[in-house]
Amino acid sequence: MLAGMLLRRFGTLPADAHKGVNAWLIYLAMPAISFKHLPYVVWSPELLVPILVPLLVFVAGLAYVKLYAKINSIAPATTGGLILMAGLGNTGFVGLPLVSAYFGELNMGTAVICDQVTVLLVSTLGAAIAIKASGAKTVELSDILKKVLRFPPLIGCLLALTVPRWVDISPAAPLFQAVAATTAPLALFSIGLQLRLEGWTQQAGVVGSVLAYKLVLAPAIVLAALMFFQVKGATAEISLFQMGMPSLLSAAVVASEYNLNPPLMNRIAGIGIVAGLGTSYLWFLATKLLA
Repeated sequence: MLAGMLLRRFGTLPADAHKGVNAWLIYLAMPAISFKHLPYVVWSPELLVPILVPLLVFVAGLAYVKLYAKINSIAPATTGGLILMAGLGNTGFVGLPLVSAYFGELNMGTAVICDQVTVLLVSTLGAAIAIKASGAKTVELSDILKKVLRFPPLIGCLLALTVPRWVDISPAAPLFQAVAATTAPLALFSIGLQLRLEGWTQQAGVVGSVLAYKLVLAPAIVLAALMFFQVKGATAEISLFQMGMPSLLSAAVVASEYNLNPPLMNRIAGIGIVAGLGTSYLWFLATKLLA
């Protein structure tokens, strides 16, 4: 990430160089992760955990932002953007490298499931909220479905769950291994190329409130729910850890696309990534409560 920041700072790469890196990640590396791990996931009721906890965080984030916006008289467009930033975590570009670093490769399938559910949320509920908040047009279900079904990591996820049932993909395993290995360094490098911390003191109250939910309160809610239902084990640990990730960069992109106060959303995303590197370690320690 530091390399990306320095290369951007000194103008070594074009301003939009991150787009090329992101294309590799989205079209090749992240689908390769699905093919590397998902065919070997043993499906059981506990895998409902990484499916349900992103939805819990999103719904709780929506309620949190709605209440905060009402108390502070925040404009509808900004409120829509804040819902996206509070409810959606960066379970891909940040979450997958950190899960690999903290937990190793053995249980990456759980992390991938969390990420794909987040993709579905931002592409469906997130898109609907953004469209409504912008006041630009009505929400068209067909547009949302097209966006979801054309997203390469989701296509890769679905293929990884189905193709191995009929085709032996083991000869391609070294290829999936090599391509998937590029995810962590290139994802962090891409974040460094895009990271903007300028003006971080502006609207510090709003930024702090959203990140307090995303980095502290949201994973705390998940931890409380898992402990209440006595859900433990590696799947629960990784699901909790993923829910402590900073705000989703793609959510800031969606906010920019629909003019939902883009400068504020980009500020939340940038500061959240830096702060999240610290809080993720604390949530890694907290996962031991679920061991």
